[in-house]
Amino acid sequence: MAGKPKLHYTRGRGKMESIRWLLAAAGVEFEEEFIETKEDLEKLRNDGSLLFQQVPMVEIDGMKMVQTRAILSYIAAKYNLYGKDLKERAWIDMYVEGTTDLMGMIMYLPFQPADTKEKNLALIIERATTRYFPVYEKALKDHGHDYLVGNKLSLADIHLLEAILMAEECKADILSAFPLLQAFKGRTSNIPTIKKFLQPGSQRKPPADEKFVAFVRKIFNI
Repeated sequence: MAGKPKLHYTRGRGKMESIRWLLAAAGVEFEEEFIETKEDLEKLRNDGSLLFQQVPMVEIDGMKMVQTRAILSYIAAKYNLYGKDLKERAWIDMYVEGTTDLMGMIMYLPFQPADTKEKNLALIIERATTRYFPVYEKALKDHGHDYLVGNKLSLADIHLLEAILMAEECKADILSAFPLLQAFKGRTSNIPTIKKFLQPGSQRKPPADEKFVAFVRKIFNI
């Protein structure tokens, strides 16, 4: 029997968090080896573990996988969370790209200069409520099922829930105009594996604070 996947990243969310979410939702236990110093990162780079010199990196099924989308696609396919055919996979990919764009904006907010944060926060809220969430609200309405693609939980749903919770950290009532997304959030949050991941003490990471931002700048020279 293969060992647990091992995740190599910092103790923060970053690009690894969606991978944590997906493994947790699939009910897969995983280990984490945290990058705590520049030396930890250099060791991974020097021993050939990082194909493009970047993390996240996941050791799974004898591979050292890099590139977030490649990792997500592999795990989703492995655990039957990637649709039943090419068309469903294409829809899942489109929905995931949208939530990735929104989450990217939120993820980088703590790293932006203080004098632009208010403006960028306003932009995040505007984009979430006019560009992204209307798409998913309409998809749920038109589709008429509990999930975005087919009638089955997929990577698209897990990614959307993660994006919703991140957006709510920016503005608590951001879903006020989206009743179907509110119901979706309630349903998916109560899927047993996801509910477990949302409990205190899980491997879910907190939002980036000033201390973590300083740590990341130091480790990655940004």
